Amino acid sequence: MIRKNYFLLFILSILLSACQSNFGPDALNNTHYAYNQSIVNTLNQQMLLNLVRLKYLDEAYFLKINSVTESLTFGSSVGIGSELDMGPGGTIIKPSLGMTYSDRPTISYQPLQGEDFLKSVLSPISLESLLVMTQSGWSIKRIFGLCVERINNLYNAPSASGPTPEIAPRFKKFSKMLGVFRTLQQQGDLEIGASTNTDNSLMIQFESIDSNRQVMKELSQLLNFTPTITNELRVNISTNFLSPIANQLTIRTRSISSILFYLSQNVETPKKHLEAGLVTIAKDKEGKVFDWSKTPAGAIFEVKSSEYYPDDAFLTIPYRGYWFYISDNDLQSKSTFMLLMQLFNLQAGKPHFSAPTLTLPVR
Repeated sequence: MIRKNYFLLFILSILLSACQSNFGPDALNNTHYAYNQSIVNTLNQQMLLNLVRLKYLDEAYFLKINSVTESLTFGSSVGIGSELDMGPGGTIIKPSLGMTYSDRPTISYQPLQGEDFLKSVLSPISLESLLVMTQSGWSIKRIFGLCVERINNLYNAPSASGPTPEIAPRFKKFSKMLGVFRTLQQQGDLEIGASTNTDNSLMIQFESIDSNRQVMKELSQLLNFTPTITNELRVNISTNFLSPIANQLTIRTRSISSILFYLSQNVETPKKHLEAGLVTIAKDKEGKVFDWSKTPAGAIFEVKSSEYYPDDAFLTIPYRGYWFYISDNDLQSKSTFMLLMQLFNLQAGKPHFSAPTLTLPVR
């Protein structure tokens, strides 16, 4: 009987050792994906929430997930005990088995605030950053339509870079220019790179001008430059509107803050909120409600609203008694939202400042 109990104890100890040796890898498999997915969803929801807040002239606020630490422990015990039986059976041998498991995640949040953060979100995006984005495969129409506020005398809804204006913005000629740029980019006849000048400006190069004579004519009229008779044209890019130079593109870029405001203009507002006067309504020259989906940013980004939870949403947040969401099949909006997250991380993702850190143990 004693030998049988010892053998059973030996088998149980082997099983426990096997469980303990697999605990670490199994825990990693079970938690890594879950944390990764939760962090991505949380940051996306925070960005969408702030876009909706700006539509209602509520303050935007960002929390950075500073760290996620999880302590996983697994314990096991195997023992054998005995007790004296006064009956004819004698001593009774009893094996014992025990296991303990604990999961203690700790999440640290850091508010994104302070002088350095404000400077980063209020400073115009650099031309070099636009260069990086256009060279990484993004459409120039999406990049310029979102990040550029003015090129020469063409305006991309500059009044939409802050709280919703009461008068419809100027943007139509800028939209035409974006269409021409996109056509040339798709044909492989447009490149953006560093200028050879000493002013560290950028350069746009138009190739195969002869085969795009009509397109270049339209572009030169919009931007007020003179195309040459050669097979390519190089146009330097500058940010100096005070001293414009002939045949040079002068560009003013948006900041992250103004991009957020611009995108928030095309957040669909529930009828009850419109009637209650909770948002500013922009109107055109004829006094009609302006349609923000006609602007370069509104054409590539839309946030819808619903009284009930949407089943076809890519991203959803509750706010002021309604659900605001981006449709899962709205690929234009999803692409623009991805670009927004990349720009935010590029411009404001690493502020150099010290701020209070909130550490929350999760129980």
